[in-house]
This record gives sequence, structure tokens and C-alpha cells, in this order.
Amino acid sequence: MRADAQKNYSHILAVAREVVTEHGADASMRDIARRADVGLATLLRHFPSREALFEALLCTNLDELTQKADELETSNSPEEALVSWFREWIAFAQSYRGVVTLMAAAHTNPDSALYAACAAVHSASARLLLRAQAEGTARADMNGDDLFGLMAALGWLVDLPSFAPRADHLVHIITDAILTRQPGNGAKKAKP
Repeated sequence: MRADAQKNYSHILAVAREVVTEHGADASMRDIARRADVGLATLLRHFPSREALFEALLCTNLDELTQKADELETSNSPEEALVSWFREWIAFAQSYRGVVTLMAAAHTNPDSALYAACAAVHSASARLLLRAQAEGTARADMNGDDLFGLMAALGWLVDLPSFAPRADHLVHIITDAILTRQPGNGAKKAKP
């Protein structure tokens, strides 16, 4: 990429990050182009679709998120790792309003620009769940798809202003439903 094209790309991405932070995933491509002081055609040349723009915006954050799962997998008890993973996910979801809806739609669509990133998050989630199941601390009747669905639902829910303040409480409700033993105390819960 030429130096001026790279500068344009970086500038558009910085402006897009600001607009998405302000308006969420529904931010208008036209608004992003206008605020970046480029034509819509220039924006679309760099990012041919909304998903391509979000893939570029989220790439670093999603890489960091999946690396966090790798750390949790080896540094925490399985149940603590799952609770921490949900908290990490919520922090990510709240920093990019509306992106969870895009990811939920893209995770089964190999043609989506977000598919690879979604697959990495799904895989990281599934590994944490499998570890907890192998230790007997998570429900055996769940799989990675179930966990990703719960994460997407929770991410969507805390995106709503009325539920955002209750994010941590909602994480506890969901993880209590998944875990058969509570983090830190080793006490068994009654199975559902």
C-alpha cells in the first residue's frame, strides 16, 4: 500500500473508531466518510462492507480477547476462568456497542469478514467450557455453541442502557447456571 493510501486507511480507521464509540455498530458509513473528510467511494475502496470495516476495527481487540482466554485457561481454576471470561467478554461488548449482533450473525457465515474472528472467540470459549466440564465444574449438557449463544445474548442485553449497570450481576446469574461448583469455595450446587 502506498504511503498516502496507508495514511488515509489509518485516518479512516481512527475516525471510524470514534464514530462507532459514539453511535455503536449502527454508525453510518456515510457519516464515517464525512467525518474522515473522504468520499464514500474512498471509504468503500478500503472497506468494501460494514463487516470489513468492523473486522479491521476489532482485529486487535479480538486477538487480545482470545489471548486472554489462553491466559485464563492456564492461570485460573476452570470455574474462575469461565467467570473471568464472561467479564472480559462484557467489557469488550460494552466498548463496541452493537458489535455483538454483528458477531452473532457472522459466526456461522464463512463468507463474512468477521467469521474468522468469531470462530476464534467461539473456539476460545469452547476450550474454557471443555476444561471446566473435564474437571466436573460445568454442566455436561452444554457445548461451545450454547456458550457462544449465551455470551451473545448477554452482550446484547448489557448493550441496553437499562441493563448495563447490572452487567456483573447478570454474569453471575449465567455462570451460576453453567457451573456445578462455585469459584473459590468448592461447594457443589444441585444440578438443574
